[in-house]
Amino acid sequence: MPSSALYLQAAEELRCNPGQWDAYNADRHCVVLAGPGSGKTKTLTIKMARMLAEDVQEPRGIACITYNNECARELERRLGALGVEAGRRVFIGTVHSFSLTQIVLPYATPAGLALPDNFRVANNQERRGALERAFDRVIGTPENPHNAWRLRLDRYRRTHLDRTAEAWRTDVPTARLIEGYEQELRARGLIDFDDMPLLAIRLLRENDWIRRALLAKFPILVVDEYQDLGYALHGMVLGLCLRTGIRLFAVGDPDQSIYGFTGANPALLRNLSEREGVDCVHLRFNYRCGSEIVRASHYALGEARDYRAPDGAERGSIYFHPRPGNYDAQAEFLFTDLIPQAMERQPGLTGGRIAILYPTATIGDAVASAAQRHGLPFVRTDGNALYPRFSRVMRWLEQCAIWSCGGWATGEPRLSRMMGEAYRLFSESLYAEADRLAFQRELLALLLARPDPGLNLHAWLIAMNDELLRTRFTGCRTLDDEAEVLGEFLAKTAPGGTAAGLTLGQFAGQGEGSDQMVLSTLHSAKGREFAVVVLFGMDAGRIPWNNASQGQVRESRRLFYVGVTRAERELHVAHSAGLPSPFVLEVRDRLAEGGA
Repeated sequence: MPSSALYLQAAEELRCNPGQWDAYNADRHCVVLAGPGSGKTKTLTIKMARMLAEDVQEPRGIACITYNNECARELERRLGALGVEAGRRVFIGTVHSFSLTQIVLPYATPAGLALPDNFRVANNQERRGALERAFDRVIGTPENPHNAWRLRLDRYRRTHLDRTAEAWRTDVPTARLIEGYEQELRARGLIDFDDMPLLAIRLLRENDWIRRALLAKFPILVVDEYQDLGYALHGMVLGLCLRTGIRLFAVGDPDQSIYGFTGANPALLRNLSEREGVDCVHLRFNYRCGSEIVRASHYALGEARDYRAPDGAERGSIYFHPRPGNYDAQAEFLFTDLIPQAMERQPGLTGGRIAILYPTATIGDAVASAAQRHGLPFVRTDGNALYPRFSRVMRWLEQCAIWSCGGWATGEPRLSRMMGEAYRLFSESLYAEADRLAFQRELLALLLARPDPGLNLHAWLIAMNDELLRTRFTGCRTLDDEAEVLGEFLAKTAPGGTAAGLTLGQFAGQGEGSDQMVLSTLHSAKGREFAVVVLFGMDAGRIPWNNASQGQVRESRRLFYVGVTRAERELHVAHSAGLPSPFVLEVRDRLAEGGA
């Protein structure tokens, strides 16, 4: 079926929802404020397919910026089902990737930006070293800069974008330390990830011809999860869309802004939605959660919202579990009582439809240990996972393992999507068509030669690294951290390592779509949905933290709200006996009162 027919057919699903239909038909700058479970990704991708087919003539295209690589993969998957593939006309990626590949790399030299020739992105060790040298030179006190200054430096840098403005000198020591840190990087031919959007903003601000070049290439800019992307992305939107003429289609939810520590600010999206010349559309139906869970979510947020379940939706159930003892004892209850009872109530419920969410990865250790004692398979997506879930290389290797362990027969994952991700990942070393074809031949040979799920994972990873990836890492200046993550995982899977004996099939089971229970921090669960959600460790002093500022309390409320709205049918709230979070008390008491 032609791609035009696919998106037109899919658009009929939007017609019965007034908000989705208004967003689909918007023909100028548009901000879509989309609550949990409101079908925002479906709306965004169908709209994007329409704009590409009807509003943008070849060879021009559309750029789509989203929060992280996992979001980008989901958008690619949805667009692929509509016949739209990421490529030369369609950019889909993070704000860092957009800044580097579409602005800094092509325009830094002709614009005279003072960057070292053949600069590369610093790895973690190089960033630490640059900060230590700058701290010794600029501050000179015996403090550890990584403990006392790193977060302060990062927040300041992401908030104060214009170095020529008076606001840059509001905190002189921090501003001087940032300047010294960047000098240390440049002296070694390095930039860091925060440099990417910062340098891009500078190029756009100082060079009208670059803004016009981007307008010529991408007359439409789509932004997903706008509330998470912070001041740098907001600055780009103002410069490219509201001053240069690129058309904006942005989707987000200020109530789900939970990354204040990275510079995100929900007010940026609210302010954008209220600007003159910007249409604002609200998606108010929650198709994910049962009606009782939708009601609880209003209390969790602590503010009235006009979100509702559609007519005929399931009611959903909410359970509160005050538990004695420490987190180890409380975690035992999850696997002896709570989860077995949920599975009895819901015949056919599988592990992959259950999530246990907690405030910190340390609390997750107690849950993981209990799950192991009970022999229950699980996937962790927090900071104590086997490997970082944000790693693009590790997620790509997961997909390769799934394909090798039978995915080649089922068509999932699709080989074309795996190759496309590899081309973007190793874009600098796979730029020429001949290099891409050679990479594809080598990859297929490796995957088809080792299709046994019982194969030792370490041996498989060694072959993939030595025969395929090592030389590609060397040719890419942005992948030092990724190579480091893979190296650390190789050490874990080696004999004597913490994951020694792991098989290829077990590694494949860590990927998306596996039927294993999900253990995750609240932050890492954003964007996910599950039939049964357990909020674990919902204690006073944990959410919110003790001595939190008013802003931190508001963000903690939003984080709790995100956790509540992951649940479709059952929501379980577990906390230490006598120590419930004030958010838990408010939800429990208002539900008991039956208030609106």
